[in-house]
Amino acid sequence: MSEERSLNFIEEIIENDLNSGKYETLITRFPPEPNGYLHIGHAKAICLNFGLTQKYGGYTNLRFDDTNPVTEKTEYVDSQQADIKWLGFQWKNELYTSDYFDTLYDFAVQLIEQGLAYVDHSSAEEIAQLKGTPTEPGTDSPYRSRSVAENLDLFTRMKAGEFGDGVCTLRAKADMASPNMIMRDPVIYRIKHADHHRTGSKWCIYPMYDFAHGQSDSIETITHSICTLEYVSHRELYDWFIEKLGIFPSHQYEFARLNLTYTVMSKRKLLQLVNENTVSGWNDPRMPTISGLRRRGYTPASIREFCERIGIAKRENLIELSLLEFCIREDLNKTASRVMAVLDPIKMVISNYPAGQTEILIGENNPDVEANAGTREIPFSSELWIEREDFMEEPAKKWFRLAPGAMVRLKHAYIVKCDSFVKDEEGNVTEIHCSYIPESKSGEDTSGINVKGTIHWVSTAAAKTAEIRVYDRLFTVEAPDSEEGDFKDYLNPNSMKVIKQAYIEPYLANADINARYQFIRKGYYCLDTDSTPENLVFNQTVGLKDAWAKGNK
Repeated sequence: MSEERSLNFIEEIIENDLNSGKYETLITRFPPEPNGYLHIGHAKAICLNFGLTQKYGGYTNLRFDDTNPVTEKTEYVDSQQADIKWLGFQWKNELYTSDYFDTLYDFAVQLIEQGLAYVDHSSAEEIAQLKGTPTEPGTDSPYRSRSVAENLDLFTRMKAGEFGDGVCTLRAKADMASPNMIMRDPVIYRIKHADHHRTGSKWCIYPMYDFAHGQSDSIETITHSICTLEYVSHRELYDWFIEKLGIFPSHQYEFARLNLTYTVMSKRKLLQLVNENTVSGWNDPRMPTISGLRRRGYTPASIREFCERIGIAKRENLIELSLLEFCIREDLNKTASRVMAVLDPIKMVISNYPAGQTEILIGENNPDVEANAGTREIPFSSELWIEREDFMEEPAKKWFRLAPGAMVRLKHAYIVKCDSFVKDEEGNVTEIHCSYIPESKSGEDTSGINVKGTIHWVSTAAAKTAEIRVYDRLFTVEAPDSEEGDFKDYLNPNSMKVIKQAYIEPYLANADINARYQFIRKGYYCLDTDSTPENLVFNQTVGLKDAWAKGNK
């Protein structure tokens, strides 16, 4: 956005901290768990963390929060790195929480030695029951009074693999009467006999997020640890660990996560859609993942602009998907090449144009940009494909397209007049016969005829065929997470429409996978990764207008 905007509350904090000399260098981090692909909600956090250090100097670390070996994969690490780079950001250090497993273990031992942690043989159900309720204090575990020596021995044996999964945990000895339930002796280590994607079988105990997060920030001297609002209640524990361990005092700040209409943001639910083949994969163009948006044709600039427009707030809200679509339209209007494609074809025969002749016309790739976007050659002949919806046998009022006796301009070409049409046995129009005005050629028109309608077309002799995939919202309701029942009950059965044989101008035979195109009068499209030279496949990124809001509100 070009206009000046006021500082958000995190920027105000940072400016005060830097101006007061509290910190010399701003250091942030983006800490995804490698248990799925990043989505548009993560894009907001990425733009915030990296954007702050771009604005104020300093740097951002990429730290993978890999403390759960059961759900994490190198595939996810690779995809998350690719997404961040694609968005236009570069981290200073690539780090992993697993880099700190030895240090975190030592921190846990330090807490035991201080009498601030103990090994608990209670089951998960027993621990939950002993924690009490938000209005009633918890009850001490029967193992809370174990001696330091006994706890050190048991924790060493946990690390050595002597106990099975779930047999015991290490808990912080915090405050069982705290009004903050998270402070009631949280579990800080659990046993998981599972190979880790980086450390293999070296460890069978793994730190919990709450124990690893703040300490990892401290090790990296993160000055501003920025999280979403669900971690507000965790901040007290974050500070407690840092204080008790006497380490660098990183501090946590929280902002509202991105909630987007007509989709879900839970990686667990997105994984469910993938595993149950509801979508073709994490990068299905209907998914809110960054890789799905990229495949659909969204650009890094449009996503960064979207994140800028929604801003940083302290209160949860639901952002309209139409705003994201507005941002991509704004971007592609300036950058996409204009081309012609006919998605629902009907044949037009120009009776007075020489049969078998091909004329090369010139079209501008993007007349809406100041810089020269170039031109392309467009073959024209006596037989064309046009859109079926551009002809009406009995025209309605203010119909400015083709009808018996009506005239329209063919984009980049001539004015034609509809003389007659042909129907099949079922009464469907199969062919339209027209005559053209030779003096009406675009750019050289001396006919003196003015027409109100312009339609697109493709020469039948030169046309290439393509598969077109048109996408709609993945869900039929604005907030599927908030509705009763299973969120999948609200899946949109019409979220993808496949047009097996559309006709495109020959220029698109050499379409670039990284390019974006405006199919004139139809919308914005890009080449799909399924595409081959023999079978071209295009995805619709977004329509030219927000048809959904008009028809579904």
